[in-house]
Amino acid sequence: MTYWMRRLRVALPWLAIAVLSAAVVMLALLPAAWITPQFAKQTRGHVNLVDPAGSLWHGSATLMLAAGSDMSAPTLLPGRIEWRTSFWPLFTGRVRMTMRQSEAMPEPITVDATPRSATVTPGELAVPASLLSGLGAPFNTLDLQGEVRLSWSDWRSFNKEAFGQLTVTLNDVSSRVSPVKPLGSYRVLFQAQGASSTVELTTIKGPLMLDGSGTVSAASTSFRGTASAAPEARDILAGLLNLLGRPSGPGTVTLSFAH
Repeated sequence: MTYWMRRLRVALPWLAIAVLSAAVVMLALLPAAWITPQFAKQTRGHVNLVDPAGSLWHGSATLMLAAGSDMSAPTLLPGRIEWRTSFWPLFTGRVRMTMRQSEAMPEPITVDATPRSATVTPGELAVPASLLSGLGAPFNTLDLQGEVRLSWSDWRSFNKEAFGQLTVTLNDVSSRVSPVKPLGSYRVLFQAQGASSTVELTTIKGPLMLDGSGTVSAASTSFRGTASAAPEARDILAGLLNLLGRPSGPGTVTLSFAH
């Protein structure tokens, strides 16, 4: 063994330690902005983290949600969402984060993502009713107010296809175009099944009764249902029903949407 080969053999372990240390330092210094674009990418722009601060390991950002397919009228949630990232999964190409939103999310969730897929553990989130305005007509006209909660099962996305169940519960909803307050409470169930999703609307209680079903995909959206008023509220809700759809019977209109 030559002199230089002996020197190289002695120095090689220290060189490996130096390279590993440099890599660890670089990972430790990664800013929060490095990870935030991944949320918009995996959710097709419906979930965005803006104004990031801190690092990949311990950071925070403002949560911005967009309900519509064109991502218009995004809604900023009050407070900030905070996260902590596990170190070792990064060596297998995964990002595993525990996230909490102090004002809107009662329990933390875990996000486990790779370049091609992502998994989110079940959770619940309170959002402003103004989020629904992003869905377009008639929601932007109605200007709904009330308590809105999102809850979801294990949610998975793979190659831009989503799988899971999302429930939107609207409690004691009112509208600026109706003197009846509240109009009622409702539940919307989204079932993501890959490239397309189904949606089902039901009424929990209230003088304004809504029901219907439809499908949502990247190429098209369709929904068909009915809106009706309780007998004692037909006269006072007649104007609102006319805004919602085409008359199909006493105190009843057809809800129809296709895009």
